[in-house]
Amino acid sequence: MSLELLGGRILAPWFGSSIYVWGSIITVFMLSLSAGYLIGGRLSLRAPTLAKFGWIFVLAALVLAPVVYLAEPAMAWVFERIEDPRYGSLAASLVLFVVPTVVLGAISPYAVRLLVRFREESGNVAGTLYFVSTMGSALGTLATSFYFVLWFEMDTIVVTLAGVLLVLGAAGVGARRLDHDGNDHADA
Repeated sequence: MSLELLGGRILAPWFGSSIYVWGSIITVFMLSLSAGYLIGGRLSLRAPTLAKFGWIFVLAALVLAPVVYLAEPAMAWVFERIEDPRYGSLAASLVLFVVPTVVLGAISPYAVRLLVRFREESGNVAGTLYFVSTMGSALGTLATSFYFVLWFEMDTIVVTLAGVLLVLGAAGVGARRLDHDGNDHADA
């Protein structure tokens, strides 16, 4: 949600902040998350591990960080070709936010797969995960819109989001687990 809110700030100097711009941003994020959910669900079928889960976070960080550097030239490129705020904001949103949002969308279904131990508990696990995820989104929305945008530049916030993803991903990739006998080994 932080990235989505920042998307509005990134597009505003070029396309304004009308209902068209927000409609474009929300549509791109919803479609990208949908694709990410599908991809994450499919990836979770192939011997899921915490290390592989961590790599999704690392990938998300790696595709999110360049948004800081691509935003200005991408906006200029799109604006030169499409001045209409409806279609220009849609094109700019597609260019900047599809890839990071698809990768971020893959996290939730993969997490469900890692957390479900028994089929009977799958609904409860999914519900709990989506509860936590939605609460985190709400808190991230408030923190970003009420505080972060007042205290930091947008670039700093995006780089910080990428940094947090990178740290979480590194923790997952480097995680070690104990087997039933108490032996420590890498989760690969």
